[in-house]
Amino acid sequence: MVNLKEKPFYLNDDQIRWVEDSIAGMTLDEKLGQLFVVLQAQPGFGENRIEALLAQSHMGGLRWQNGGGKADIYKQLATFQKHSKLPLLIAANCDDGGNGAAPEGTFVATAAECGAGAGTDNAYHVGLVAGREASAVGANWMFNPVVDVYKNWRNTIVNTRSYGSDPDKVIANARAYIRGVKDANPNMACTIKHFPGDGVEELDQHLVMGVNDLSVEDWEASFGKVYRTLIHDGAEAIMVGHIALPAMSRKLRPGIQDKDIMPATLAPELLTDLVRKDMGFNGILITDASHMVGMTAMARREDAVPGAIIAGCDMFLFTNDIDEDIAFLRAAYERGDLTEERLSDALHRILGLKAKLHLNEQRTPAESALACIGCDEHKAYTAAAADSCITLVKDTRGNLPVDPQAKKRVFLVYVGSTPTTKGYQGDPTKQVVIEELERAGFEVDVCPNFHALEIENGVSPMNLVRMLAHGPRADFVKNHDWALIELHVKGYAQENVVRVRWSCNHSCELPWYNEEIPTVAMSLNYTNHLIDVPQVHTFINAYGPNRTHIRAAVEKITGQSEFRGQAEDSVFCGRWDTRL
Repeated sequence: MVNLKEKPFYLNDDQIRWVEDSIAGMTLDEKLGQLFVVLQAQPGFGENRIEALLAQSHMGGLRWQNGGGKADIYKQLATFQKHSKLPLLIAANCDDGGNGAAPEGTFVATAAECGAGAGTDNAYHVGLVAGREASAVGANWMFNPVVDVYKNWRNTIVNTRSYGSDPDKVIANARAYIRGVKDANPNMACTIKHFPGDGVEELDQHLVMGVNDLSVEDWEASFGKVYRTLIHDGAEAIMVGHIALPAMSRKLRPGIQDKDIMPATLAPELLTDLVRKDMGFNGILITDASHMVGMTAMARREDAVPGAIIAGCDMFLFTNDIDEDIAFLRAAYERGDLTEERLSDALHRILGLKAKLHLNEQRTPAESALACIGCDEHKAYTAAAADSCITLVKDTRGNLPVDPQAKKRVFLVYVGSTPTTKGYQGDPTKQVVIEELERAGFEVDVCPNFHALEIENGVSPMNLVRMLAHGPRADFVKNHDWALIELHVKGYAQENVVRVRWSCNHSCELPWYNEEIPTVAMSLNYTNHLIDVPQVHTFINAYGPNRTHIRAAVEKITGQSEFRGQAEDSVFCGRWDTRL
């Protein structure tokens, strides 16, 4: 059973009394409801519907999905707190800053960007801004930092979300992020994730069960080191991924058959034996999102919902059908599979965290706190991160710097993520790139793009200018001084590995011009895009698809400032030709 006087709770007698009295005053359904963090993603969710949802679910926590503007978010979260019998844990996912809390929030830097810069100031500023801006709308629980160790360049799920491949770098930056959150708001909890660790393989747990196939020794030296260190520091919560750790399961359960190796969310040997008993974690364990196939394809939901709690998780992230999911838990309790002791332990941890955050004293911040969201101070941290982290991966032909006076005419190839809806309206980031190049003094010739022409203007891809039907090379060289391939590609929950996808086959976008004129490629997202343009001799990782990062990158391309970021070896994707 949890000890609420010890790390990470440190409750006093009055706080413990509030926990005990609150639990004693609950019905069974209210107790079971406390184990759920419910997703709320609908702007305009009225007060009557909020009251009805609370009465139906008795939820212990809420995960806001960033719908509507900051004022609407604040109003709705305050309404949830107003009508909830017990204060709610309200979670925000703020990997990169306050933009995870509200649309007006500040993007500061990705974890990959922080890892490319010297020191940990940028990670601290990400946490500081995230803590301030998420607190302002009413959140009190950060589903961050991500502490995955990036070991496989093909993994695009945590590519930008990991601080890197060095466990010590991950620890240092995670500590800085947490320190920033706590300096912003001491009464906000942090969560380290995704236990037992993503970044070893290339698959997406939204689509399949993940597998961390490290040996016990290698896991302990990397992910285990990270988790043990941050648990010792006082981590309040761990998010458990739908990721199996077979070597550890086999060690802890000798003779376990392959068919019985489960993702950590359903594996008591990983949660109860390893995390609780061996690693000494006393805080909250919460599942990753329960709609992910990494869980749903491994067990029937009627088994998975109680199974995660029985295995050692204290909270279950998201419901499918609220009444049905609670009924699954109730049935397990009535059968005796979910014991009174396990339920009580989970409840004490959940309410213990609420007491630690003083939610029983104040549930909602003053509305005036919203003024910090997107403020000039926070935007300055974005500029500082861009300046200190943007990375020149290679420039083997000496193409940089590019003088706008001497090489004014640029051929711009912009490749964004493949549109997934019929409502595609173009990519505003593309226009920002054009504007920033023009601001620097370049004349921009934009390469035709299938999505821009067909989806926006109704032009058939068969009418595109294609690589094989291109005009004379001499004319192209005469009219262009250099080329810039701008890559803004990302995605998840649709394919396991997201790669550069040109807008149509044999497109004129393909780098046929690489040896005709100096060519530079720049990624605004993933760090591994060199795998798809290995022949390009100059490559930049700029990390952010916003005006601040794009402007900073153009300034570095033109020699107005230095490249200061350092690339990890993973950017070369294990190939010799990417280094040329």
